Amino acid sequence: MKYNQITKGRFLRRPNRFIAMVEIDGQAEACHVKNTGRCGELLVAGAEVWLEKSQNPNRKTAYDLVTVRKGQDLINMDSQAPNKVALEWLQGNVLPSRAYVKPECKFGNSRLDFYVEAELGGICRKIFIEVKGVTLEEDGVARFPDAPTERGIKHLQELERAVREGYEGVALFVIQMKGVRHFEPNDRTHPQFGEALRRAAKAGVRVLAYDCRVSAEEIVLDQAVEVKL
Repeated sequence: MKYNQITKGRFLRRPNRFIAMVEIDGQAEACHVKNTGRCGELLVAGAEVWLEKSQNPNRKTAYDLVTVRKGQDLINMDSQAPNKVALEWLQGNVLPSRAYVKPECKFGNSRLDFYVEAELGGICRKIFIEVKGVTLEEDGVARFPDAPTERGIKHLQELERAVREGYEGVALFVIQMKGVRHFEPNDRTHPQFGEALRRAAKAGVRVLAYDCRVSAEEIVLDQAVEVKL
């Protein structure tokens, strides 16, 4: 996934979860934050950030904040990126060309990110996939969520239901950075999500995690990361 018209800036502060004040060419600019999570360990005063220029001239904010430097690493914090890179990965690396892929597919009382029908290994597979973006890294461990998510629990419950009804269910955690050792649920922040993820795994939902190659202009799904539940 590539970005267009990227500009470098310096993070100043975050008045609310939708807006960041960023210094661009010596001027303070209000920018849209494409992630409503806390991201407290990423958005620290003085951090280098990269922003994409909006294509809408009538929008109140001219830029979207998409990437931040943490130490030596770049972290993509665009909450729309995980679904896009997952779709690129599925269509480019995993699924045959004739596969049917429906984004935002309704199942039960939720919309799951993808429904896939494809012949894999001579078998017609019917798979529901829910994608979660991961921006929280602590001591080399990627964790999700960084804030409580009742919606995330609901999605796991729907994946469980899909498995009971004969579909395959996949919870795909897209780690929006490189260099993590493994992925695990963030039991400290939201133990109920961790319980729901373990329950879903026991019910037959596949839990996968992949890291990403990140630059200022691009994010690409890359390598599988060990999942520890």
